[in-house]
Amino acid sequence: MSPPKAMNDVLVAGAGPVGAVCALALRQQGIAAQVLEAQPEDARVDTRTLALSHGSRLILERLGVWAQLDDATPITRIHVSQRGALGVARLSAEEVQVPALGYVLPYASLTAALKRALANAGIAVDYGVAVTRIESGSEMASLHAADGRVHAAPLVVVADGGRGDTAPAPKLERDYDQTAVVCEVQTELPHANQAFERFTPEGPAALLPKGDRYALVWTASREDAGRIAQLPDGEFLAALYRHFGGRQGLFLHASPRKTFPLKLAWTGSEAAARVVRVGNAAQTLHPVAGQGFNIGLRDAWELAGLCGDTSREALGSAAMLAAYARGRRMDVMGGVGFTDFLVRLFSNDIAPLRRARGVGLLALEVFPPLKTFVARRMLFGARG
Repeated sequence: MSPPKAMNDVLVAGAGPVGAVCALALRQQGIAAQVLEAQPEDARVDTRTLALSHGSRLILERLGVWAQLDDATPITRIHVSQRGALGVARLSAEEVQVPALGYVLPYASLTAALKRALANAGIAVDYGVAVTRIESGSEMASLHAADGRVHAAPLVVVADGGRGDTAPAPKLERDYDQTAVVCEVQTELPHANQAFERFTPEGPAALLPKGDRYALVWTASREDAGRIAQLPDGEFLAALYRHFGGRQGLFLHASPRKTFPLKLAWTGSEAAARVVRVGNAAQTLHPVAGQGFNIGLRDAWELAGLCGDTSREALGSAAMLAAYARGRRMDVMGGVGFTDFLVRLFSNDIAPLRRARGVGLLALEVFPPLKTFVARRMLFGARG
């Protein structure tokens, strides 16, 4: 059988936010992309909550998507503390001179807006196409689907969240033995667009303003998380108050809880010629400080920009992908190191570390240049 002919410059495996942003950004660069998605078009709506940085908002604005997201709740202030010890730091959008430090919105809202943008841009999306094998050649890479079809292009972008059968073994992996319990909670006091990051020996707990409620991410050990998630509502709210404290008054209501295991897995951007991995397909981070998803959007944006600066003959070449990996290394490894450092530093009750953490939070609070440095890294990545 003769090899398949390339019909597009780029094939994108995965129609989630990172894959969709990549395809839209490629179209802005004048590069034709086709998107393949393993899930059917009418798949069940994802109920997760996303925290977007200001830098991610800028990307979505440039793609014409942000204006459609009318249910994004801005975060104008972040309160950082550790339970049972001194040390508080407060970050504000005004200090960094941005309209908001970040935004909280339903995953489904962003995917729906991106789906409309793909359709309006005339970008083809083939749903229900599960990729079982990827082969790299000297001139193109081919995606082999479960239905027997083969798709080929000079460049393949894997943006499937690392869920596909083609994921290689991570180069760096860490099991934190932690699980996130997530839900929405109503507090006695209004959130006033303030988020909380509360560090405890069991793991961080985050409250993110979402509509008139908070999105909760409560990190606990794998064993405790299962027990916490199964508590009746009244017992769950009381346990959350004891765990988090009373800065927002009482916790009044909670939605059904879900749990997600947490780990670090870094696969890297480097791959065989013609294939590159982006987003969670390249790195999965702990959710502390909300870095992982935003790094994935920057992966997609910067890859598209590099493709636009590359000649058609060199698109997908080993030299181009090596340049992409070099350009992303500082941002990605900075995010990996930052989140891993926070989890390992704060998820313990060792007295000397507890005191050192308090000193660090105090320094962050009283030293404006340090506060601005940390805030800009959170908003824009390592180049912020």
